[in-house]
Amino acid sequence: MCASSARRLNGAGTGRRLVRGPAAVLFLAIAAASQAQAQSPGPTPTPTPTPSPTVTNSSFSAGSTVTNLGSNFLERLGNQATSGFDKAVRSNPGGGGASESTEAPRFRSWAEGYGLTATTGAQGYFVGDRRRTYGGVVGVGARVAPGVNVGFAVDQSHSAIDIPLALQSATLDITQFGFNASVDKGPWTWAVALVHGFGKVNSSRDTGFGSATAGYNARLGGALTELSYYWSIDQSRIVPKLAFEYVRASTGSLQETGGLDPVMASGATAERARILIGAEIGRYWVFDQKIFDVSAYGKFVDNVAQNFSSVTVSLGAQSIVVQGIGESRYGADVGASASLSLSNTARLYVNYDAKYRAAMRSHQGTLGVEIKW
Repeated sequence: MCASSARRLNGAGTGRRLVRGPAAVLFLAIAAASQAQAQSPGPTPTPTPTPSPTVTNSSFSAGSTVTNLGSNFLERLGNQATSGFDKAVRSNPGGGGASESTEAPRFRSWAEGYGLTATTGAQGYFVGDRRRTYGGVVGVGARVAPGVNVGFAVDQSHSAIDIPLALQSATLDITQFGFNASVDKGPWTWAVALVHGFGKVNSSRDTGFGSATAGYNARLGGALTELSYYWSIDQSRIVPKLAFEYVRASTGSLQETGGLDPVMASGATAERARILIGAEIGRYWVFDQKIFDVSAYGKFVDNVAQNFSSVTVSLGAQSIVVQGIGESRYGADVGASASLSLSNTARLYVNYDAKYRAAMRSHQGTLGVEIKW
């Protein structure tokens, strides 16, 4: 092989002659810089905040409170119409064996003050709450025909809701209008009750950088029908009862203001239909022309249908859908009452009512006075 051929092979095999010189060095530097730029990560995008499903715990608690306050008022109105003691007085106005033909007062009015405490345990994203309610009721009623009675009442209440594990609280002020009517036919009594209510919810959420607050409306409507049978044994009684109740409540949409990352939430509705089966037992005593009566009741509760709508929670461009909470299907209601009739036209009474569900407990005490004329 000739020397020139050997030199060409040597240059082709090593390539060293191709990378020598200023132009080749500049080419390699540009290629290396381009490769480094391609491999270096770009700027990290700022994450978009996503709302937590717990931020509307107070809204769900307020909706549940509205629903339960409607049920409580309905059941008190129904009990007024089917109470064994009231039935006995209507049938025997003077008590102690007076003639049923004795003319009873035609009109009546009543006033009540009550306090209620309730707790709801954790359910999934809902961390649980504590509620305190204070309220008052005034009403009037009349006997419009033999065995037919009607009544109208107004209930005004204030509720404080505390959800410490979610750093949230709320207040609920609600006004309810109620109507009840009853028809007596021998030992049977059939009663109906209707309620309509409206109110205002104010919520507060601690965001760590101030409080996010919101205000929105609440509405409710409900109906109850109850059938009872009065079975007397001397001055004692047993009154089996069967009732059907329906309540629908709604809360409006909300827009928080203040704090860190205030959220928006759509309105929510809650519908519940239930059957209540139970009985009242009681006894009265007559002394010094006064009647003292005590009674107790127990009811089995079957929530045959519940529909709690979902809520869309939005924070900027991000949103999530959260399902509402409801009661357990089965539960029990119990209570007791003591009444002192000072005369044929004046009565004082005190009631205790409790509700037990799988994740909810409530206790209510009521003090009332009734005047007839």
